[in-house]
Amino acid sequence: MRVHVVSDVHGRADALAKAGDGADALICLGDLILFVDYDDHAQGIFADLFGADNATQFIALRTAKRFDEARAMSARLWATLDGDPREHIERNVRAQYAALFAAMPTPAYLTYGNVDLPRLWSDYVRPGHQVLDGQVAEIGGLRFGFVGGGLKTPYRTPHEISDEEYAAKVEAVGEVDVLCCHIPPALPELLYDVVARRFERGSEATLEAIRRTQPRYALFGHVHNPLHARARVGRTECVNVGHFRSRGVPYVLEW
Repeated sequence: MRVHVVSDVHGRADALAKAGDGADALICLGDLILFVDYDDHAQGIFADLFGADNATQFIALRTAKRFDEARAMSARLWATLDGDPREHIERNVRAQYAALFAAMPTPAYLTYGNVDLPRLWSDYVRPGHQVLDGQVAEIGGLRFGFVGGGLKTPYRTPHEISDEEYAAKVEAVGEVDVLCCHIPPALPELLYDVVARRFERGSEATLEAIRRTQPRYALFGHVHNPLHARARVGRTECVNVGHFRSRGVPYVLEW
């Protein structure tokens, strides 16, 4: 059995269309949308609406953790557009989702990332796409558990939830062979991004579940340039499957 796993697609519909080649199934761990691109400031919804120079300034403020200034700048820019800012965002998000779900191979098992808008997914999923969150699917005789979204941060990305809600989804999954999440378990070496030079949030509930139930694998994404892409917790191999937008190559799981 061969399964390909991707995370942090961020608009790479071209590579996504080929991500299932040679695999029995594809798993996508979320973050399909590209709102701002920290590598190429001319890409993403923010740059499309306000230009690359404004995106560069916005990214610099967020990188410096000057979040109040970044929000104030963003508010000024949104005020220059006609209509509700949410309408502009949703229109652009829908355009990206239309392209991405059209490119998504089948069969595919998907969960949400922290920058996704779950309420829109049902408009774009196709036959052969199964969306799971706090749920389990059997793939090739193994139990795969899925936990989507992220935890609350100063970045206020669209699909951040409380620690309690996240922990409830981890508990609902229970014992599985492979635990699939968007964010990592709370191990510092898996959370530090060496390019952004900051720690991302990981899940204590996920780490506790791994220690308690010892799945074969814990797969995740979210941290684009991790200090360490792998770590062992007991018998569990914890693996960051990679930043798909930059790499364009899925992680391969075979058994």
